[in-house]
Amino acid sequence: MKTRHIILCFIGLLAFCSCDDMFEPAKRNFRQLEDMTEESDYAHGLLMYGYGSLPYMSTTQTDIATDDAVTNLLTSTYLNMAAFGTWRSDNNPMSQWDRCKGGIQYVNLFLTIVEKTKWAPSAESKQKMFIDRLKGEAYGVRALLYYYLLQAHGGYADDGVLYGVPLLTTPEDGSSDYNQPRATFADCVKQCFIDCDSAMFYLPAEYEDIESDEEIPAKYKALGANYSSYNLVFGLRSNGLMSGKIAEAVKAQIALLAASPAFREQSGVTSAEAATLCANVLKRIGGLEGFDPTGNIWYKNTSKLGPSASEMPEILWRESRVDGHNNSDQESDNFPPSLYGLGRVNPSQNLVDAFPMRNGRPISDANSGYDPNDPYTNRDPRLSDYILYNGTTFRRSVIITGNYDEGTKQDHINNTPSFSTRTGYYLKKLLRDDVSPARSQSEIKQWHIYPRIRYTEMFLAYAEAANDAWGPNSDPTGVGFTAYDVIKAIRQRAGLATNEIGMPLPEGDTYLDECAADQAKMTDLIRNERRLELCFENKRFWDMRRWMLPLNEPIMGVEIKLNDNTNELTYRIFEVEQRQFDSSYQWYGPIPKSETLKWSKLLQNKGW
Repeated sequence: MKTRHIILCFIGLLAFCSCDDMFEPAKRNFRQLEDMTEESDYAHGLLMYGYGSLPYMSTTQTDIATDDAVTNLLTSTYLNMAAFGTWRSDNNPMSQWDRCKGGIQYVNLFLTIVEKTKWAPSAESKQKMFIDRLKGEAYGVRALLYYYLLQAHGGYADDGVLYGVPLLTTPEDGSSDYNQPRATFADCVKQCFIDCDSAMFYLPAEYEDIESDEEIPAKYKALGANYSSYNLVFGLRSNGLMSGKIAEAVKAQIALLAASPAFREQSGVTSAEAATLCANVLKRIGGLEGFDPTGNIWYKNTSKLGPSASEMPEILWRESRVDGHNNSDQESDNFPPSLYGLGRVNPSQNLVDAFPMRNGRPISDANSGYDPNDPYTNRDPRLSDYILYNGTTFRRSVIITGNYDEGTKQDHINNTPSFSTRTGYYLKKLLRDDVSPARSQSEIKQWHIYPRIRYTEMFLAYAEAANDAWGPNSDPTGVGFTAYDVIKAIRQRAGLATNEIGMPLPEGDTYLDECAADQAKMTDLIRNERRLELCFENKRFWDMRRWMLPLNEPIMGVEIKLNDNTNELTYRIFEVEQRQFDSSYQWYGPIPKSETLKWSKLLQNKGW
């Protein structure tokens, strides 16, 4: 709460400092930027505003604009964007422009005063440690803000150049020239790398308490620091802030984006470089030795979700556990109607079909054993972990989405507009089954945590880049594993190529072995594994575009009926929603139209 008050005070300061003529008599009542060097709490508010501008989402949102899901909320801006073609440069729900550019401005302001501010004026060593940590945080946060700008707004202009965004490393003021051109995508990436390296230079890899003066880094020990003051600045109390290992992961994420098909031609980053940077992140946890055997269902580990629980090995960086997350909002939005939810996110048949059979083969494979008349038997166990399909038992209730059981009619497909599934499926991933939504007679709230970066994401990023650079079975980085090894570990963790009790099938994962002999086939498998592992975590929208995948695939659902003559269920696949995207230019998001109208040097991306 203290941080929020700081930010509000500072926003108020900025609002008034531009109105000197009107408020001249009261000017002394408002802190000026130079005054903040005397009041560290207010100076720190600048950096906290940068953190607050990071566009991390704590609920499933953008997936409903992809081939993974639709929503039953017919007023959704993401539905209008995807289904009705309303995505324009003047109507862009995916825009990060104002939010991230505003955050960068505050971070740049902070960097101008961080070394002048009195953080601990009575102790030289403590002052130096605070300056170093806060500078490191600022550089790391700025890199992240530019990453999200590049992801949302980087693209090719009509002149054939791949651009990023205007590159600003100093704060703008009343004398600044705001008519700035976009820097090239490659130059933006270079600056992000510089900022990440600066963050890693100033910050510890992790925030940990030390127990003796002998453990203090030499540069602080020489200034007279003791372990108590070191812990105050760099100890566990700072956990959750930007750290060296987080900055290292951010650098790897930026590299993967830049090395992707949509950007690699002019980004200046190769897949080999991206793989190496991902490997550096994974070396910190011992490579596959640090692979969390339950990482794909981390959200079910309720013993570690509370405010005093231990960290999860799957999560590299997460949002803080705060009172606002002790709630039932996620469940209220996404539980089926029979469990007092609104069923907002409806997984697509497209996504369901992407889950292989338990033997590891895709359902389209003639040797998979898939039966369209019994579509959920012997499937990848992740399907039942992530999606509620017809006949699933959840919270001791059987969820019937087919149109045949009058006793559970409220969960039927298209039973009530904006209140039931449109596809025949409900969301299960990320939901706690020990929550009772607010619409129930006795609401039960529980703690939630939301990952910002998962180690599974980093393993998949390594596999993608390594396979693209060197093929499925090579390890030039010396990390100790290959793209093949990563995908094998992920599929084994999911329970593929095993029998019902988890023992390996005699033939093993033969489909993976087939893919490992063909780089292009391995690429498709890695992308599919990423799709499954990260579904409903707001990744798919950006992945489809950086991979330059077709965007107009119709969204399918399933209608299930009971044949009265045979007493057997029948399954009819039908089209739920057409997608109105244009792959000729919409792999790259637009620059806001209002900005291009104001600034003549700001080139728009082609097609917008």
